[in-house]
Amino acid sequence: MKWDGKNKSVIMKMRLKILWFMVTLLPMLVCGQIELPPIFSSHMVLPRNKQIPIEGKAEPRTTLTITIGSQSHTTKADKNGIWKVNLRPMAAGGPFVLQIEDDQGKELTLDNLLVGDLWLCAGQSNMQYTLNMLQYKETPNDNYDLPNLRLCSVWVDRDYLPRKNVSNAVWQEVSKEAARNFSAVGYFFGKDLVGEQEVPIGLISSNLGATAIETWMGMDVLKTFPQFDEVTQKIGKINKSFKTLDTELAKFRKKWDEKYYLKGPGIEEKWYEEGYDYSNWEECTLPAFWDDFGYASHDGSMWFKRTFDLDSIQLKNDVSIVLNQIDDYDRVWVNGVQIGESFGKSNFRNYSAPKEILREEGNILTVRVFDVGGKGGIYTNAFWGNSILNGTWQYKKGVSIDHNGFPQPEVANGSPFSHPMLLYNASIAPLHKLPITGVIWYQGESNESRAVEYGSLLQAMIQDWRKQWNNPQMPFLVVQLANYRQEDTQPKNSQWAELRESQMKATTLDNVDIVTAIDIGDANDIHPYNKKEVGRRLALLAKHYTYGKTLGKGPVYKKSIPSDSSITIEFETYGSLLKSTDKHGYVRGFAIAGADGKFYWAKAKVLNDTQVEVYHEEIKKPMYVRYAWSDNPGPLDLVNGNGLPAFPFRTDDFELSTAKNTYHYNPHAF
Repeated sequence: MKWDGKNKSVIMKMRLKILWFMVTLLPMLVCGQIELPPIFSSHMVLPRNKQIPIEGKAEPRTTLTITIGSQSHTTKADKNGIWKVNLRPMAAGGPFVLQIEDDQGKELTLDNLLVGDLWLCAGQSNMQYTLNMLQYKETPNDNYDLPNLRLCSVWVDRDYLPRKNVSNAVWQEVSKEAARNFSAVGYFFGKDLVGEQEVPIGLISSNLGATAIETWMGMDVLKTFPQFDEVTQKIGKINKSFKTLDTELAKFRKKWDEKYYLKGPGIEEKWYEEGYDYSNWEECTLPAFWDDFGYASHDGSMWFKRTFDLDSIQLKNDVSIVLNQIDDYDRVWVNGVQIGESFGKSNFRNYSAPKEILREEGNILTVRVFDVGGKGGIYTNAFWGNSILNGTWQYKKGVSIDHNGFPQPEVANGSPFSHPMLLYNASIAPLHKLPITGVIWYQGESNESRAVEYGSLLQAMIQDWRKQWNNPQMPFLVVQLANYRQEDTQPKNSQWAELRESQMKATTLDNVDIVTAIDIGDANDIHPYNKKEVGRRLALLAKHYTYGKTLGKGPVYKKSIPSDSSITIEFETYGSLLKSTDKHGYVRGFAIAGADGKFYWAKAKVLNDTQVEVYHEEIKKPMYVRYAWSDNPGPLDLVNGNGLPAFPFRTDDFELSTAKNTYHYNPHAF
């Protein structure tokens, strides 16, 4: 097998790039014994007109003086070295210097600070995608000279309990490099905002591709939904952070490894060493559970081996060994050298083989998998190709155990993509003490199969985030899913359309609004290119809800007026008139149905500034209309005078295809 370095997932690329970014550009902000949370650093934007709480660390019982602008504060660290101060509200402006000095002469300085508005850029991959990932091509209008815009990338992490601080964060001034490695939607949103007003804008990017909404929701709000009881009750019973569990695991292993875990065939004979003859081992195809190849009753260890080759370029660097999820524990060797081990069936394995132990041909990868009940294996059938994992392996059974009598440590465990609350606890909750102006949210693709449920989850999450930020009117701006997949030849059910409807329902909450991307998607790519227009449309909403501008939004369904031969649809146009962009005046995307509820493609025409007539020659008593109700409705013509497209809708109340689908815990979920 040839290891193809190009054949990595987009998600893994994103995670590795961000990890490099964090490690090389900004270690923990520490100067001697004075520390600040990672979200506070030079170049950041502090919130305007808000009291700003800061909690840091210093030598125990030292006195500290904190100054910024005309403010000066004195505080004392407690016996644990914790100190707190509240900066008084400041008007927009800058730059400022934040100076911290203790009575021992130690100092910490944050310079080039601005005071303005903070916007959180959250969601999954369409929010996470950067200009570089999109292979964005600059235009003559791309100006990176934006001194009033600052970019902050948060290192996304997981935890069972809410953390006080994010793992790491990087604040940067805008440059071509910084902009191209930041959320594209966020960057274009912020660029548009600073282009029209003097208030500095800080963007905080905290998002991760392929994640479901429940990963971004907290324990308190999830407890209000019974479908999450299994998860909330388990985590409530554990009631420990990942850090605590890791510490306890290390202590537990001091006796457990030798007595129970690291023993039996394979360990004692050293099957992992170079030169071990495994030519008589059986063959299997991974990823898979070993139930799939005849070992359903086996608990204990199973050993897997395969070889891989590298080219001269790959040999210049360490090589990632991406094994995804393994049930339950694993230990991994390359060419006889252990490169890693993990515990927890839902956690993702991404090891690094040092270049010093690698060779061009015949590298031997050995994995010991240990299962303590249920299914065991290297099992994730990822949506991306991974040539180091997928394919033919050789395997041999190791030690057998009785899982009922085998002591099992409690371990930190959970997929970042699907396990409820983990991302919220480590990547959103730590930000609640920093006042923000609002949120832009682009997520929903991963909840497609539970589209109706999503309507309740999204609204509950918005209300909970507002509660946690102590800002009940905080603007929350949503991106509706773009057109995707091939056009339908006939009207039919669409989970994608149902998800869009659930997103639209969130706008019943005050200061929650939505932009549609129904016209700028890509049939063949779930990550459409035109993030610039998405950012511009979000900025139109932000300018209204925060900066006093007229609301700029596409037409929204208001009511239907049936007649014997047609149905007139009236839209809320927000002062901008309806029109068709088609040169012949056609209005595509409508479907119509009679009493039987069977939909047919309809004809439609703009009647006046706010109304469209919809009809079909063969339906004499039409009753229901749907518009753009499909994964990809194809070219659409109905817009307002500013070119913003009409939003999808339906006038019927038929039960939707996802109405009965709700979350259920799956220990082997991606």
